[in-house]
Amino acid sequence: MARDMLQIANLEAWYGESHILHRVEFGVQEGEIVTLLGRNGAGRTTTLRAIMGLVGLRTGSVLIQGVQTIALAPHKIARLGVGYCPEERGIFAALSTEENLLLPPRLKGAQGMELEEIYDIFPNLLERATSPGTRLSGGEQQMLALARILRTGARLLLLDEISEGLAPVIVQKLAEVIRTLRQKGITVVLVEQNFRFAAPLADRFYVMEHGKIVRQFGQSELASQMGLLQEFLGV
Repeated sequence: MARDMLQIANLEAWYGESHILHRVEFGVQEGEIVTLLGRNGAGRTTTLRAIMGLVGLRTGSVLIQGVQTIALAPHKIARLGVGYCPEERGIFAALSTEENLLLPPRLKGAQGMELEEIYDIFPNLLERATSPGTRLSGGEQQMLALARILRTGARLLLLDEISEGLAPVIVQKLAEVIRTLRQKGITVVLVEQNFRFAAPLADRFYVMEHGKIVRQFGQSELASQMGLLQEFLGV
């Protein structure tokens, strides 16, 4: 029986005086891929940032592998095995691809991927191992940002718009990588505007509107929910 990797209840979040999230509730089981859908400004990215403790204020409950994290600092949340890949990617421009990969520390007790395994999944990065971060294409930078997290041994990945602005061939490669991670038992929460990318990958979908979860459904219900998605997302 799959165990709960992430359980969120009554999650509220603020940036300054702006109240962004309103009683957000959802759960993710180990090895599952869950996608947060919604228009820009619906609260999806803020949800990922709130899970990591990167908002001004948050209240409610965020359980990661059964550990209550609502009062923890972001670096302590990361040490529980959470990897966050923001839209900005955060590649160190002055370091080579391989130096970027070697930089993050391994999580205590975790089995992070070795360089050989990373290069097997991302052969583009092996070809660019000595290239500075500034010389990588957008797609290569996205692969590097994701690969760097896998080096740490994180088992819960929070991925924010990883397909945005990338060529179709790179988007297809990222989809293959996410399927490989599922086979390895890694849990993924995706925030995606690219519905065609997210739709075949996710086990379950949560639709957000105005900082709330307004609908949820599984992969088997996807076809019957297309009318709803057209209404909320314009897909």
